[in-house]
Amino acid sequence: MMRRNAAYGIMVSMVLGATAARAQVQPPVLNRPLESPPTTAPAATQAAQPLLQTPRDPPLGFTGPSGVLPRDSQETSDFVPIEDRWRIGLPEWDRYTKDHPLAVDYPYMLGHWWDPYNQNVLKGDFPIVGQHTFVEITAATNILIEGRELPTATTPFESTSRPHSYDFFGNPSQFVYNQNFRLDMNLFHGDAAFKPIDWQIHLTPIFNINNFAANELAQVNPDVLNGTSRIRTWVSLEEYFVEGKLADLSPDYDFMSLRVGSQPFVSDFRGFIFSDTNRAVRLFGTYLSNREQFNILAFDMQEKDTNSGLNTFQMRHQNVFIANYYCQDFIFPGYTTQFSIHYNHDRPTFDFDKNGFLVRPDPVGIFTPHQVDAVYLGWTGDGHIDRYNITHAFYWALGRDSDNPLAGQSQEINAQMAALELSYDRDWMRFRTSGFYASGDSNPTNRHATGFDTIFDNPNFAGGEFSFWQREAIHLVGVNLKQAGSLVPDLRSSKTQGQSNFVNPGLWLANAGVDFEITPKLRMINNCNFLWFDQVAPLQELLFQKNIRNYIGVDLSTGFEYRPLLSNNVILRAGVSSLIPGGGFKDLYNNLGQPVDPLVAGFMEMEFRY
Repeated sequence: MMRRNAAYGIMVSMVLGATAARAQVQPPVLNRPLESPPTTAPAATQAAQPLLQTPRDPPLGFTGPSGVLPRDSQETSDFVPIEDRWRIGLPEWDRYTKDHPLAVDYPYMLGHWWDPYNQNVLKGDFPIVGQHTFVEITAATNILIEGRELPTATTPFESTSRPHSYDFFGNPSQFVYNQNFRLDMNLFHGDAAFKPIDWQIHLTPIFNINNFAANELAQVNPDVLNGTSRIRTWVSLEEYFVEGKLADLSPDYDFMSLRVGSQPFVSDFRGFIFSDTNRAVRLFGTYLSNREQFNILAFDMQEKDTNSGLNTFQMRHQNVFIANYYCQDFIFPGYTTQFSIHYNHDRPTFDFDKNGFLVRPDPVGIFTPHQVDAVYLGWTGDGHIDRYNITHAFYWALGRDSDNPLAGQSQEINAQMAALELSYDRDWMRFRTSGFYASGDSNPTNRHATGFDTIFDNPNFAGGEFSFWQREAIHLVGVNLKQAGSLVPDLRSSKTQGQSNFVNPGLWLANAGVDFEITPKLRMINNCNFLWFDQVAPLQELLFQKNIRNYIGVDLSTGFEYRPLLSNNVILRAGVSSLIPGGGFKDLYNNLGQPVDPLVAGFMEMEFRY
């Protein structure tokens, strides 16, 4: 009995001793029953042990100094706090075991401040202040060199560079050089890779130099003493705006934001009605996980510089209001539709451009200052249905012109425009066909203006900038038959400084084209356009000339776009185009019975971004 009690006491002592030992280690769940507890070192010995330090690799690219002040310091060897999550380094990795040659693209590359290809704090890859404030700085230059042949009017004897020549249209050759130096500066807050920015401040100053040379007098200025060429420069603060997010509309990063200031905006997929940079207030946002988007804008237009086309700080006395709504995956996946309304309120003004030519009102007919109020109701679409790409547009213009110069009286506006492009991709080729219609005015002497005109268009359609008809401004007795960067023959003085004119001949266009992706760097664009006037009555009224035919001619063009770095840092474009005159064009420019030869143009454009 004594032996059993002694054994029981020994067992109790062992259990109590083990329990006391386990109680000294926290948390107790980490102790296993068959494992002896670790010995606890004196506090002085623990304090003397150094913290575990691991090598820190430099962050990739060029980060600049961190804008994050550390709040925590390392206290144990288990965790190393790093406040600036953007500047965590990655180890060097010679992926191809070639010792990082310059011609081979490597991951985990370090960078320099002047390196725009790898990550760089100056192009928004790392925050400049805190964790969410970024800066983007981009320097760019755009160089245009163009030679072209255009009908160039002359008056014999006193205003021709070749005295005693009797041709009404003289030497058609012209030369243009235009270069912009651009600096884009954007400071914004937010992680735009995942959600819309919270706010941004944007500035874009531009310096322009341009040179124009013709072979006839009175082209650079009405005064023939000013010669046949001019060189001009201009400095513009083209873009300046602030933007702030007003509200989040859903948990899926849908938002509503407000942008105030001079800003770029294209009102539809192809820029048929409005494509400009100007002073505006814009309310915009998304809905249904970005499947639907909306824009509401009010423009107070600034006057344009005559030769550079850039903004001035002079008021244009014109207001433009635009509202549109986009719906993605509308009926068909991959197809987006858009509904829009434009309102152009152009008040009566009298203005000469910087070269001394009258631009408002149009120098035809009564040329009396007048007001244009026009509303455009539009439906457009862009995308693909199965393997077929489709772009379409329809606009209906309604309104009033208080005193149209050509008609000599007020006009009720009722005009239409329609466009359709279908294309099909076959490997590295895209086959395209398209049609364009702008209604003309069949009777300019009545009070109904049915010729369609735009507000400030720049359409990318039927060849775009490579097309002769769309690229060039063709002059005709005080006004232009059509404007540069436009499809519509609107008979107005200038796209940048003139007023919309709805008493015009309109247009029918049929296009066939094919694009070749020759290499990932080189693309070739080819187009053939057949052109007709819809109505010739406005031309007959303007020229006091009967028997003007509808057929304008054939526009042939080919062009190349080359991106040697597979990025937008360097883009080279070049194109050649020709307008082969038809009967209607020959009737307009018959040169007192002389034959009207085909017109040719060629250009080269170089764009460098840094």
